[in-house]
Order: sequence, then C-alpha cells, then structure tokens
Amino acid sequence: MPNKLSNAEIIQQLTDQNTQKVKLAITDIDGILRGKMISFDKFKSIAEKGFGFCNVVFGWDAADVAYDNVQVTGWHTGYPDSTAVIDLQTFRKVPWENDVPFFLADFRDEKGNDLPVCPRSLLRKIAKQANDAGYIPYCSQEFEWFNLINNVDELYENKFRDLKPMTHGMFGYSVLRSSQKSGFFNDLFDLLQKFDVPIEGLHTETGPGVYEAAIVYSEILEAADRAVLFKSGAKQIANQHGLIATFMAKFNENLPGCSGHVHQSLWSTEKKQNLFYDKKSKTGISALMENYIAGQLHCLPYILPMFAPTVNSYKRLVEGAWAPTTLTWAIDNRTTALRALPSSATATRLETRVVGSDSNPYLAMAACLASGLYGVKNKLKLKTPATIGNGYADLRNGTLPKNLWDATQNMKESPIAKELFGEAFVDHFTATREWEWRQFSKVVTDWELKRYLEII
Repeated sequence: MPNKLSNAEIIQQLTDQNTQKVKLAITDIDGILRGKMISFDKFKSIAEKGFGFCNVVFGWDAADVAYDNVQVTGWHTGYPDSTAVIDLQTFRKVPWENDVPFFLADFRDEKGNDLPVCPRSLLRKIAKQANDAGYIPYCSQEFEWFNLINNVDELYENKFRDLKPMTHGMFGYSVLRSSQKSGFFNDLFDLLQKFDVPIEGLHTETGPGVYEAAIVYSEILEAADRAVLFKSGAKQIANQHGLIATFMAKFNENLPGCSGHVHQSLWSTEKKQNLFYDKKSKTGISALMENYIAGQLHCLPYILPMFAPTVNSYKRLVEGAWAPTTLTWAIDNRTTALRALPSSATATRLETRVVGSDSNPYLAMAACLASGLYGVKNKLKLKTPATIGNGYADLRNGTLPKNLWDATQNMKESPIAKELFGEAFVDHFTATREWEWRQFSKVVTDWELKRYLEII
C-alpha cells in the first residue's frame, strides 16, 4: 500500500498542511474513473461515514448514454445517490495537478454491505475469500497503448478518421523512438512514481507510437488501484504533452492490438512463501499452481467479457497478433492464453494473456483470482498438457468465443459465473455488455458504406 499512516494520521497531515480541496474518484463498470473535487471541510465531514454519489455511474455506458435494460438503477428508480465510502489508505497526491490530495472510494448498499455491481467492491470480496483460505494474492497488470497526436478537434470534425501516431514505424524496444519523445517518456515514469503508481519497466512496443509499461507487483487490491490510476494518469500526462493515450484493444486493423496482461501468484499468509513454486517439481510449478491454472482454463469461456469487455476487444483476439485465441497454457509461451513462468521462489507466477488493455482492472483481476481459486477449491487437475510451439494451432481444448455477444451469452447462462461473482453482478454486467453489442449492431459503419453503397 502507498501509505503506512493510520486514517487519523492522514487526515491530521492534510489539516496541518492547510489543505483546501481534495479529489475523489470511483470506477464505473467500464473501469472509467468518475469523480469530483470537494472542499477539505466537506472531506473531513464524510471521511469516515461516506458520501452520496449518483448511482447513474452504474446506469450508463462509456458515452454517458443511459442503459434501458438494467435493474440496479434507471428512469424507474429516479437515479438516486448511493453511498460511496472513501478508502483513506488510497491517499495519494496528484503531481501534475499541484499535488492535490486524491482518494479512491467504492460503494455500499442501504444496509452498509458492498454494492454487488461495484467493481472495486467485487475485487475486495474475492480477495477476502483468498485471505480466508490462507492465501495472499499478489498481482500486477502490464499495459500496451498507442499515443496519438492530440488533434481532438479534427477528430470530432472528421468522425475520428486520420489518426496520427506520435512516432512512425514499428520499432519495438527502440531506444531511439523513446528518446524522440523523451520528455513524455520520462514524465510517465517519474510522475507516476510520485503518484504511488511505480513502474517496473517502460519501453516502446511494436507499432507506431506504442509503449508498454509493467507496474510493480503488489497485493491484489493495491495492484488494481495502481492499474486504474495508471490508465487515467497516462492519459492526463499525455494530454499535457499534446498527445492522446488510447487503451483501445485494437485501434487499427493493420497494427497489433494492446494487451493488459495480468501477472499473479498466491502466497501463504503464515510463512509468506510463494505457493506457486515447488523446487522439487521438474517444472518448478507446484500442485496448487496447477489447480489454479486448471481453474482458469475451465472458467475462461464463461468469464471472458471481464477480460475482453468491448466489441473492439475481439478484434485483438485474432490469430498471429500476439493475443490468444485458444484455451491453452504453456511454460513461457506467448501464443497461449495462460503463460506459466516458474522461474524462482520469489518470481514464479502466472500471466493471463487474454486480458486486453481496455479491461476494467478490478474486474480482470477479480476474474483471474476467482477462477484460479475455483480450481484450487475443487482440486481441478491440469488435464490439458502444456502447449509446445504454436498455441494458435492447439485446438485440443477448444477456442475462445469470437465476439462480445457470444461471450456475454456464455457468461449470462453460466452457473459458474454466478457462483464466482454472485447473480446480481452477473445479471447487471452481462446486461451492460448486451447493451454495448446492441449499440454497435445498429450503426452503419464506414466499411459497409465503402463495400455496398455504390455496387449493391
């Protein structure tokens, strides 16, 4: 966690510093930060008891269009406030906004229990299940994303055509390309460090204007907080450099997609040992890690929208584009859905490669952990052998759903998904994904116009 101060000490520190205002934020179902600035006096009055935040944040989509198919809120409820409770241990200062104090919050229902549709609350619930079973889950998310020239007025005028990358050429791992925008590159590393979102590594990836960042490993809730704040922070820092940072899974059909791989391991609460490592095993993989991998493979077809939540997500999950398409696992193989990395007692981990950069980190990590724990709880055997070579050609265990609609129907009808996350969450989340598909399906695209307008 970024702070070792008690809640009372945090408030006292801000009081002593004559703080005038505080920034608060929550994440919606799409992982978008929604928030407000409030006076410090107001903050002190709500720091312990929480505050009212319009529950429309769970009743509209990424474009602020109200859903017509959810029960949690809507015109039928009048969009009342829900209680958001500040997690004071998320305290940070935003270095690119004059060090304004910043906190994350999540939601409770009218009885004070976690709101079932709140992504951060869901992850906290799954993390507690792990803790109660004697495990400390550690995670990290790494992101690839494209940086484009910020000509946003032109983009709106031209309907988001003619996107211009920050740099040209492919140039993965290029020292030259990172030096050409060194101010932005170094600001990302340095400012996010000051924001308590420490980056382990930052480099260019294959594609014009694309970077990849790996965030430092931490306990799972903190890891998800860091991932959410990384995406928002990268966008804000990019804007100050005249750029647009996009975490779309696939912004151009001719270029690679953008991943949001999740690295994870389980540690013992008593001995503080990595339970995924077994030095006596030929592979270094423990029996518990095998159970965990088996759980993810078993559950993956029924929880895919939590890893690939948009219509665009499935443009990334195509053969030969560094993203998986099959239900496979292997040791250090980047063509499979799950990549086991049994390197040492401290570093052995599982990388879930299905996850896109457009994912909501809270939901992606909740899905990773819950499905892995399902395998541990049920002692699932890893019956599918490790893939050798090309994972795209390994069809022994089947393939991933091809689009958001099919993936959502799998999840909607799945008893496993409801067992893992609760019926209330699954009903709401799948309804929002059906809505997303409907919005896409009714649009006449440029592709259709070019293909049919003249000739048909």
